[in-house]
Amino acid sequence: MEKKEKGNIGEEIAAAYLKKNGYRILDRNFSCRFGEIDLIADDCGTLVFVEVKLRKNDRFAEAREFVDRNKQKKILQAARYYLMKTGTECPMRFDVTEIYLDPEKDRVPEIRHIPDAFE
Repeated sequence: MEKKEKGNIGEEIAAAYLKKNGYRILDRNFSCRFGEIDLIADDCGTLVFVEVKLRKNDRFAEAREFVDRNKQKKILQAARYYLMKTGTECPMRFDVTEIYLDPEKDRVPEIRHIPDAFE
């Protein structure tokens, strides 16, 4: 399975999870010269920029650990651009959604959603 295909699967799972939990998905794969934001959602009036990480397991490290300071900086810059482009003015936060799914074991994915993950 290619990296882009894995990313799409992870984003679909994360979007479904967020919708089930009351979020409204506003945009997917927002891309600009600063970087990409996997999902942009509304959570009761708060604009949420979501980084999705899909892994087979957390034996090596938790998925959120791959969202290092450099990645956070890129997401923050892309979010600023999104806000400027859309003229949106509302509270915002940055979340990470970890998804653990081993396709060889054909099981239900484990989902861990971390609000305010950049703090």
